[in-house]
Amino acid sequence: MSEGEKVYLEDLSVGQRFESAPVELTAEAIKAFAAQFDPQPFHLDEGAAEGSFFRGLAASGWHVAGLTMRMLVDGTLPIASGLIGAEVEVAWPRPTRPGDVLRAVVTIEAIHPSRSKPDRGFVTVRTETLNQNDEPAQVMTSKMLVLRRP
Repeated sequence: MSEGEKVYLEDLSVGQRFESAPVELTAEAIKAFAAQFDPQPFHLDEGAAEGSFFRGLAASGWHVAGLTMRMLVDGTLPIASGLIGAEVEVAWPRPTRPGDVLRAVVTIEAIHPSRSKPDRGFVTVRTETLNQNDEPAQVMTSKMLVLRRP
């Protein structure tokens, strides 16, 4: 598959992998996201974060999820019909810290053509958002609607 090429259901295969470019997370970005969407002390203030469960400033899981979505949309998972989720399960196995460099690695786990609507199917994907040490910051399994080639 060439860069920029969009994919359809029949272009995908179980085990196929896609990987994003890396994105570095800064303390400023963590605090800005938290101030607007998840204003908890361990996301906003280093001092308060030191005394928290996280033992230091940590990004909101929703921030990591948003960054992951951006990486996917920016070309990591080039589905022609767009990234249309039907189900999702997400986990954050470790905190994401200022200076962490994240990348999304997507693996196609299952493909199910629709029996009732022949123009589409569902694809189950596992997306691991890994830090610079290849440790998962987020693990997401999602079922996505994918159209067949017109």
